Amino acid sequence: MGDREWPVGGRRALVVGAARSGVAAAHLLARRGAVVTLTDLRPSIDGADALRAAGVSLALGGHAAETFAAADLIVVSPGVPLEQPLLVAARRRGAEIIGELELAWRFIRGRVIAVTGTKGKSTTTTLVGRMLAAANRRVVVGGNIGVPLSAQVDESAGDTLHVVETSSFQLETTTTFRPWIAVWLNVADDHLDRHATVASYAAAKARIFANQTEDDWAVVNADDPVVTAFSAGLAARRVRFALSGRIDDGFVVDGGWIVRRTTTSSERLFPTEAVELTGRHMLNNVLAAAAAASLAGCPASAMRAALGGFRGLAHVMEPAGEIGGVRFVNDSKATNVEAARRSIESFPSGVVAIIGGRFKGGDLRELREPLASNGIAVVAIGEAAPQVHDALRGIVPVMDAASMREAVERAFLRARALPDAVVLLAPACASFDWFRDYAERGDAFKAEVARLKSATVHRGTEAPS
Repeated sequence: MGDREWPVGGRRALVVGAARSGVAAAHLLARRGAVVTLTDLRPSIDGADALRAAGVSLALGGHAAETFAAADLIVVSPGVPLEQPLLVAARRRGAEIIGELELAWRFIRGRVIAVTGTKGKSTTTTLVGRMLAAANRRVVVGGNIGVPLSAQVDESAGDTLHVVETSSFQLETTTTFRPWIAVWLNVADDHLDRHATVASYAAAKARIFANQTEDDWAVVNADDPVVTAFSAGLAARRVRFALSGRIDDGFVVDGGWIVRRTTTSSERLFPTEAVELTGRHMLNNVLAAAAAASLAGCPASAMRAALGGFRGLAHVMEPAGEIGGVRFVNDSKATNVEAARRSIESFPSGVVAIIGGRFKGGDLRELREPLASNGIAVVAIGEAAPQVHDALRGIVPVMDAASMREAVERAFLRARALPDAVVLLAPACASFDWFRDYAERGDAFKAEVARLKSATVHRGTEAPS
């Protein structure tokens, strides 16, 4: 925390990628006096007129070598691979290459609470923000969700708390980023289409702690052996949480309460019945949020108030309707195997899971056990459908669907024969084969559920057309 102001006036800055964070980075650099160019593979981008009005030059329709060669500072968006030849060449000639998160950090005046993990980042980040807001703290939530950190700089003051979701892609391009409170929820196979190994993926996540000092806090999941191993020997003060309850110092679930234990005492913070989120694994996120908020000075009363009415985020275990006793649940944000496994485990039985998309790595066979216990069928979609068949054949029946409409209809036909059945969109894959992103996929699922419900009401029957 402090009045950081990195001198970039006159520097030749190139921003690579014109998604939300790239656009925010370009505007920030231009406001600080840099000579800014933004490059993107697309021939046109949203917000082009505003960027030009701010003095940003646009190089669209491809990445030109001369554009990279002219820059002494390059800010890469999270989706840009660092091994791209133009970036490798720029690094060799001495250009500084950072990400948008690192850029914003060099200007932020407030304190940062950063959250990372394979699953649960968005929910935890949102909960921490709600808890601190309920405690009347000056808080801004964003990062990998919502408002990019670069777009928060101008409203940042010494008393501002920036609660920031951070991905492995963002963290791998940090060099000085130092959150006051850093939360690491978990790690599982994910983004192996980008990271060479699970170890390198975890190492990128671990950068959330890299620059912390004894004045900072590291909040770690004691139930996750990889997180525990990477967090050993940190300079920051380590605070643990454990859904299993197997720690005597930290945040746990005990006797129907979220509890902060120490070696000499046990403080009840709020009852688990105050949590309105679906799935026991969501309590893991609540524990982590309570730990971070508590370290930031949030009282238990504000934590409980923040939980009231919070039923989760869109596309995260989101109720999507009910038809003839069959519930529909949208967990489109479950884009990796571990997330899908936790989704399936959230229901005791009767799950028809819609799985597939663009495979990112991991082992789909890890879904065999929860489906054997809780599932009755799988509908395979997208590019990964053959892999879904190979991994789950013999555990439950696996059917193909060539569209989201067909997936919802086939899942419903299978589910309606059983009481209390659930049609669960838990893809375990990215969405980019059929959709722009996981949100568009989730919206398509919800739209098809609504269409199916309307059709059944109109016909007075539960059978899809």
